[in-house]
Amino acid sequence: MSGAAPAPQDDEPRIGPNAILQTIGVLDRHLGRAERDRVMRLAGVPVPPPDSGMLPESQCRAVHQALRVDQGEAAEGLLWLSGLATGDYILANRIPGFAKAIIRVLPGFLGARLLAAAITKHAWTFVGSGRFRVESFRPLTFRIDDNPLRADAAERPSCFWHAAVFERLFGRLVWPEVTVEEISCASVSGGPCLFVLHPQGKKTAMPSSVHSG
Repeated sequence: MSGAAPAPQDDEPRIGPNAILQTIGVLDRHLGRAERDRVMRLAGVPVPPPDSGMLPESQCRAVHQALRVDQGEAAEGLLWLSGLATGDYILANRIPGFAKAIIRVLPGFLGARLLAAAITKHAWTFVGSGRFRVESFRPLTFRIDDNPLRADAAERPSCFWHAAVFERLFGRLVWPEVTVEEISCASVSGGPCLFVLHPQGKKTAMPSSVHSG
């Protein structure tokens, strides 16, 4: 089954363009232009311009699904790298310098709360029609219900793009050794996607070859 996107509707929820743009960048660097174009054709999604605004949720989902179909298990690492690149973009372009400086000098638990609050405020940009909330602060756990970028079905938690975004943001601003573990996934159980942050690091099920990127 491909991830071909239906025609977007005017009132369709949207997701930040990096869900596609950073994925395209990873494909260009690691697989080449021809493979990237094949994935985009499979998704039925045109390549967006670099200055795109928010993109239709269905297109973002279709690209991620097409990558999984085309690349199989290798898609895990590619989506992970796309998530790290998205985190880098957010750090460089979306979080003011003074805010980054404040978060970095705060004790970890306070910096984590401040960053989590900012993520919650802007959650609509990365969950679209899904719902995001902080499930717990001890340990810090994020919850996404109806995650639109989840896989259709998986044998283990597979929301690598979201996990990598969280790991990059918290690793650069709060806990240098942090790892993010998805302990529940809608692709497996049909329930919420739950992401636990481990400040001191923990071996996780993330793609080992690219884990800290």
